[in-house]
Amino acid sequence: MKSIKRILTLIAIGFITFGAVEVKAQCAACAAAVESNHKSGATATKGLNHGIVYLLAAPYLAVVAVGLIWYKKYRRKDVKLDIPHERLNLN
Repeated sequence: MKSIKRILTLIAIGFITFGAVEVKAQCAACAAAVESNHKSGATATKGLNHGIVYLLAAPYLAVVAVGLIWYKKYRRKDVKLDIPHERLNLN
């Protein structure tokens, strides 16, 4: 079971790493500045796009890290459920 989980994890990481699509994420002011900069021949557009995507991904990675730590810390392994077989009196 662990080997299957490990293989699936590696496949998922491979898809995330090698299946990445270039995105264009810019605000209006950044887009105007980069557009005028690009017309003049500068190559700052790719760097700015990568920086914006990096800053966009950071909060999501932080939430995933906190969730993973929380899950690992608070999950219980040996939980015994003692459910008595008694009649339930609703009066």
